[in-house]
Amino acid sequence: MEQRVLGRTGRSVAVVGLGTWQLGADWGDVREEDALAVLDASVEAGVTLFDTADVYGDGRSEQLIGRYLKGRPDAEVFVATKFGRRAEQRPEHYNLANFRAWSDRSRSNLGVDRLDLVQLHCPPTPVYSSDEVYDALDTLVAEQRIAAYGVSVETCAEALTAIARPGVASVQIILNAFRLKPLEEVLPAAAAAGVGILARVPLASGLLSGRYTAQTRFAADDHRTYNRHGEAFDQGETFSGVDFATGVEAAAVFAGLAPAGVTAAQTALRWVVQQPGVTAVIPGARNPAQAVANAAAAGLPPLPDSTLAAVRELYDARIRPLVHDRW
Repeated sequence: MEQRVLGRTGRSVAVVGLGTWQLGADWGDVREEDALAVLDASVEAGVTLFDTADVYGDGRSEQLIGRYLKGRPDAEVFVATKFGRRAEQRPEHYNLANFRAWSDRSRSNLGVDRLDLVQLHCPPTPVYSSDEVYDALDTLVAEQRIAAYGVSVETCAEALTAIARPGVASVQIILNAFRLKPLEEVLPAAAAAGVGILARVPLASGLLSGRYTAQTRFAADDHRTYNRHGEAFDQGETFSGVDFATGVEAAAVFAGLAPAGVTAAQTALRWVVQQPGVTAVIPGARNPAQAVANAAAAGLPPLPDSTLAAVRELYDARIRPLVHDRW
């Protein structure tokens, strides 16, 4: 699989990684053996980047990754984790003492002495502008608790604030065919600064797979049920902030753009991979077959200009009026 340098970490990662939110919680139940099978299938398919967080299953996702990698010492996997969302979301909680405690917990969960990358997990907006926050993160690097740090953001403005900081190695941001705003300023700014971009929610919480209809129902413990209107966390994380009915209709149009023999989901991932400035895309997978299919998107030919133009037209007509100014 094609490898790209993840910004200021200096480390190379495969262009298709694995997001592991679903292995912890919030997407319905996933058995441990199934979770480990997904990790293994991803590695066998060429994935070298796992993205996780301390809040996914309250550490379950990190623990499963740690358990898997302990049994696969031959697997050269870069693990990006995130912290901050387990605490009450107040800027003053983002301080050195908490950072030490949070990073120590993640190191224990993952079974490592030093974390490859820690990302602030969509903290309150003022945190991105705090000198003290970045000083504290620099201290974690000096203490060898972490090798590098980045941020995960909800808005383009937050991303641009973080990119201006010299110690920020990477920015994780929602980017998909239903969320094009980062293409305008964020990706060019990151490329100019040498900051890596991890594209999350690339399938718009599954919408871009084309598998859902207006009648589709999700489990009660699935965020696509309980956070559809931002009841539990930022609404933009669920279906990229697009209302479900509109998303289903637009996804059907998008599916019609898939090349022959290529799924809609693979087309969505291929679209992200070829956007200038993207380091890697981090789709989730609930089973090994999904993991293998996601990884295969990296090897597809680039989408032609006509398809890229059609994606833009679909966005401008159906999605942009609803979400562009918000995120």
